[in-house]
Amino acid sequence: MLAGIACCVAPLSPLPAGAAAKVIHAFRGGDDGENPYAGLIADDAGDLYGTTDGGGQSGCCGTVFKLTNDRTESVLYAFKGGSDGSDPDGALMLDASGNLYGTTLFGGGGTGCDNGSNGCGTVFKLAPDGTETVLHAFQGGSDGWQPGSNIVMDQSGDLYGTTGAGGTGCGSQGCGTVFEVQPNGTKITLHQFQDGADGAIPTGPLIVDSAGNLYGTTLGGGGCSLYQGGCGTVFELTQGGQESILYAFQGGTDGLGPLGGVIMDGAGNLYGTTGAGGAESCCGVVFEVPAGGGSETVLYSFRGGHDGANPYAGVVRDVKGNLYGTTKVGGGSGTGCKRVYFGDGCGTVFKLTPTGEETVLAHFYKKHGRLPEAPLLLGKNGELYGTTIEGGKFNLGVVFKVKK
Repeated sequence: MLAGIACCVAPLSPLPAGAAAKVIHAFRGGDDGENPYAGLIADDAGDLYGTTDGGGQSGCCGTVFKLTNDRTESVLYAFKGGSDGSDPDGALMLDASGNLYGTTLFGGGGTGCDNGSNGCGTVFKLAPDGTETVLHAFQGGSDGWQPGSNIVMDQSGDLYGTTGAGGTGCGSQGCGTVFEVQPNGTKITLHQFQDGADGAIPTGPLIVDSAGNLYGTTLGGGGCSLYQGGCGTVFELTQGGQESILYAFQGGTDGLGPLGGVIMDGAGNLYGTTGAGGAESCCGVVFEVPAGGGSETVLYSFRGGHDGANPYAGVVRDVKGNLYGTTKVGGGSGTGCKRVYFGDGCGTVFKLTPTGEETVLAHFYKKHGRLPEAPLLLGKNGELYGTTIEGGKFNLGVVFKVKK
């Protein structure tokens, strides 16, 4: 997506990177699922849960899967591609009763979206017994469509998420929305992005604070004049639907096109990544925005060589303030990736200290997975878990772990 707006520079010479990630499950397609675009969550027992964009019993429409501590995978639900939804690309959420919540990009039966599919996307609930319930089927237009990210829940049990299209701005496609689904099934559109300074195309996950305020990013908009579609924003949305732009990217050394959402520390500071821009104009940054908004600080600017390039996912943070994330390409592995935009390699897992020192913990290639797009999960055992959309024994993606 960002390849068309990022500037092309000569990559740095590859240098030694971290060890290869350890594959704990390689998707084989069919009933097993394939191409996991989303990240993982874990329960108290350490079992992992995630989604695949494709595969399943119908062979087309994606799955919800569970991976136990002994690395046994089971498919909890296989989407049929009709009213139940299709193509779950966002991470799941788990409540105290063991119910899973998520979104599907397509399916649901809505007809007001121009995506050539059989629906505009859904918000779903999956009970522990495997019963799926569609909580909302998007209808396109002002209702929104193409919900591709996660769901978050507030203390009242209300669910919140974004749609990457729909709403009233940006012509017929729409600039996207932020929505709420209440426990009784009522759906409310909290905000419709209008492009310009307001932001456009919220592709990343949301977070919610203790007061119920929502925080996220938009891929475009923000008033940047460098690109017609804008350079992206970090935004806050109050419970009442009042939006504030905490930072608008300018597309230069400060970064361009945040795809992965933000996380918050105890002081309210926000951390995230941009998929492009930075000191090398190409490869993305890790950034901090202070509580309440203001001047952005670039914590690290990727160079496009062994250090990685194009961090499409956000970051996670440990108790010492270290940040961990992935880059979709780069890493210097030198093999197996023909779609590299910058640098050489199939992606990295990186660590960034509070002083800005970056370390590549792992790189990807061939059977070890390729092209990580999702955020990492920081496990209780101190290990990092994630997914790649390709690679592995069957070249259909993997679940991996890396020691930090």
